[in-house]
Amino acid sequence: MELQKLSNGNHHCDEDAPVEGGIAPEEEKFLQQSDGSKRPQFTDFEGKTSIGMSVFNLSNAIMGSGILGLSYAMSNTGIVLFLILLTCIACLSCYSVHLLLRSAGVVGIRAYEQLGMRAFGHPGKIIAAVVITLHNIGGMSSYLFIVKSELPLVIQAFLGQTSSSGEWFMNGNYLIIIVTLCIILPLALMKHLGYLGYTSGFSLSCMVFFLSAVIYKKFNIACPLEVFGNYSVNAAVSEDTCAAKFFTINQETAYTIPILAFAFVCHPEVLPIYTELSNPTKRRMQSIGNISILGMFVMYSFTATFGYLTFYENTEAELLHTYSKVDPLDTLILCVRVAVLVAVALTVPVVLFPIRRALLQLLFPGRPFHWLRHIAIAMILLFVVNLLVILVPNIRDIFGITGATTAPSLIFILPGLFYIRIIPIDQEPLNSRPKIQAACFTALGFIFMIMSVTFIGLDWMSGEKRNIGGH
Repeated sequence: MELQKLSNGNHHCDEDAPVEGGIAPEEEKFLQQSDGSKRPQFTDFEGKTSIGMSVFNLSNAIMGSGILGLSYAMSNTGIVLFLILLTCIACLSCYSVHLLLRSAGVVGIRAYEQLGMRAFGHPGKIIAAVVITLHNIGGMSSYLFIVKSELPLVIQAFLGQTSSSGEWFMNGNYLIIIVTLCIILPLALMKHLGYLGYTSGFSLSCMVFFLSAVIYKKFNIACPLEVFGNYSVNAAVSEDTCAAKFFTINQETAYTIPILAFAFVCHPEVLPIYTELSNPTKRRMQSIGNISILGMFVMYSFTATFGYLTFYENTEAELLHTYSKVDPLDTLILCVRVAVLVAVALTVPVVLFPIRRALLQLLFPGRPFHWLRHIAIAMILLFVVNLLVILVPNIRDIFGITGATTAPSLIFILPGLFYIRIIPIDQEPLNSRPKIQAACFTALGFIFMIMSVTFIGLDWMSGEKRNIGGH
């Protein structure tokens, strides 16, 4: 994953390349010790990123556009069922991180794709790289779609308008190009991921502000909803309109697990962040993973709950859009929109790193770091994603099938298979408890995938277009 070979930093020989001293990375100890006198090093590179900065980076990798659709997911499951599912996905994500770290610790691998290489040879490496690339391109596209749809509304609000004037600066297609060139591209060209921790921290701060606004608005918006421009209180209001549901099942409940799984995908970033961690040990990195996932679990829980308890059955797929129906010129919501836009714009470079790394692994194995490749791949990726966002008016179905296939692959299927194949049989036989658990974990991923793809296929055949959110 990019985080460019450790954020394409210092050692920058691709995973297959020999390093200083003539030792291939896969033949080195994961945490190399020299004479017992030097600090532990991760292969040939001594990380410099602190635990706090690593938590920021991993948390920002977890956090995505799906946070805007969690309240909608809760409205289709009920509060209790949603929190149960959210807890299960969070715990399974932590276990998945454990499997990755154990597998990497045995063979000294520092990239998700290289675990595929060690487990299944070149086909495994290609599969891992393709899955990572497809998943993160979908994630980048979702972020830029938020910029495309929300930034024009922010400009309209600053101008005091409630509808678009048709000016070029109200055109989302132009705006995403400007944001890409001025903000995203410069950050994507940085050499070390650790430095992006500062932007990650700021991005997370923006999302904390978003959560605070959601909680505040819960106590300031009346139910039944008073629609902007049509202030009316109709007597014919259903008793269920403002009643919270604890358990509910409907046609769209089946999409909740793919949405939540998509919201917790961060696993391709784990090993590169581990690589840059100062004094890297499995225990320290597992703690970073647990803290990051716990933090996002809390944020997701509060956002979903308070958003749902504000609008109940009127909750829309994108929470911010629901607020705009109350008052499109609301100052606080305007500030929230700006915060969300800043957050997603700063997240795109972090997501781009693993895509670039995957492509380098596939196209330029054994090559040392080179600025031209580093820059060219970033520019090509951003061009493709911008083109996708501009030309495709609605990619909800693409996100649906991607979230139903790549998320289970990255969280459940691949980590479990890597663990079974990489951990030596003399250490853990196939009938040992850890190997059986990993096999069940993998099977669970296949079940999730088959169920999700089946329901989405049925949805397509029925002609219904449901919004299933995104990461």
